[in-house]
Amino acid sequence: MRRMTATQASARVSELTAGTDGRVLLGLTGAPGAGKSTLAARLVAEHPGAVLVGMDAFHLAHETLIALGTVGRKGAPDTFDADGYVALLRRIRAGEPRTIWVPEFRRDIEDTINAVRPLDPDVRLVITEGNYLLLDDERWAPVRELCDEVWFVEVPEQVRLERLVARHRHFGRSAAEAHERSVTGSDADNARVVAAGRDRADAVVLGD
Repeated sequence: MRRMTATQASARVSELTAGTDGRVLLGLTGAPGAGKSTLAARLVAEHPGAVLVGMDAFHLAHETLIALGTVGRKGAPDTFDADGYVALLRRIRAGEPRTIWVPEFRRDIEDTINAVRPLDPDVRLVITEGNYLLLDDERWAPVRELCDEVWFVEVPEQVRLERLVARHRHFGRSAAEAHERSVTGSDADNARVVAAGRDRADAVVLGD
């Protein structure tokens, strides 16, 4: 499997867009804390006109997870509207002749804001990132088929865990809660699910 640095990944994006007159849909996946969002932001900045579509925008609403009793597992595959995410990617892939409005997940409120970002018909590069782009089950498998390439982002495990703990602390969790969720809790469970899809990726990118 091809391995790339972030710089090489940006060059590969240029190759993909230069090789077609149509739209390129690039997927970035990896375990929580691996640096998907960081790489996605860098690629968008380095390729003017690119639009980011986050899988996290398809979290079920926080109040819905509370009602379902699954809020403690928020981030697991079944706590997302996978069908809604796939439907949006299909619209993007089809190249509709009108603006598509894209939702966004806001960590500060732990919820999604609808129709935040416009994706106009002339957008040639769309980057989508999230944990489950390579998950091989009937609800998530279409994601892989809709993307031109999917890259698996990874960093040394200790770095990933330190980042994850720091993220949870930043958003108000205690040190004990942040450590438990990252190392033995729901994030650890989700990381194992994500890792199972690594071999289906087109390339591995070493995150910053």
